[in-house]
Amino acid sequence: MSNTDLKVRVWRGSQEGEFVEYLVPRNPNQTVLDVVTYIQRKLDPTLSYRFACRVGMCGSCAMTVNGVARWTCRTHVSQILQGDSLEIAPLNNLPVIKDLATDMREFFNKWKGAVGFFKGSQTRHDDFAKVEPDSKERQLANAGIECIGCGVCYASCEVVESRPNYLGPAALNRAWTLTNDVRDVQQLERMRAVAGDAGCHACHTQGSCTERCPKAIEPTASIAGLKKLIAKAAVRGSKWGKL
Repeated sequence: MSNTDLKVRVWRGSQEGEFVEYLVPRNPNQTVLDVVTYIQRKLDPTLSYRFACRVGMCGSCAMTVNGVARWTCRTHVSQILQGDSLEIAPLNNLPVIKDLATDMREFFNKWKGAVGFFKGSQTRHDDFAKVEPDSKERQLANAGIECIGCGVCYASCEVVESRPNYLGPAALNRAWTLTNDVRDVQQLERMRAVAGDAGCHACHTQGSCTERCPKAIEPTASIAGLKKLIAKAAVRGSKWGKL
């Protein structure tokens, strides 16, 4: 090992596996994704991982780096290096397919469970639905709309770790965004879904999701919004119907 080498421990295997150490040349402006790519291309072509855009647009390269969930394409080695060592593992709270690639089906199934998809009342034959840009609903929806489903918040959530059926911060943030979309027609169904035992009230407001989100979204605030809305509906009733 030279003074310009990185000592990189990478998770190999599936759910049951082990860390394997590699020596990787250190370069200026090197990202963690650069390190993983070097290992796969130069040292071990059997290494499995996931990436696409490399510029922080898709979120598919998220991994656990030195114990913290991050986008590897936007994380520079110099920012998080501990001595001369890196430890790279798959995202927490998700089944491991192989090495650094996780099975995201559980994550997106929870979006579906939170009714995290848009359904409008108009057809392609109708005029475009208008949402006033300065309306309260639009502002609330905009706060969480930039989520790209990378799974960093889900992997960082202590409640998901202890309660695997919990819908999780990404799904609940999506539910809150759509709850504030005046064009959507599934509001009652969505509120019932997120009011259940695995929904927003299971959140302990620890804030790890907000702290770790690479897009600076605040899922904790979105979940608080759902809690408030459901509490009001339970006391005063909902404009969409009975919960």
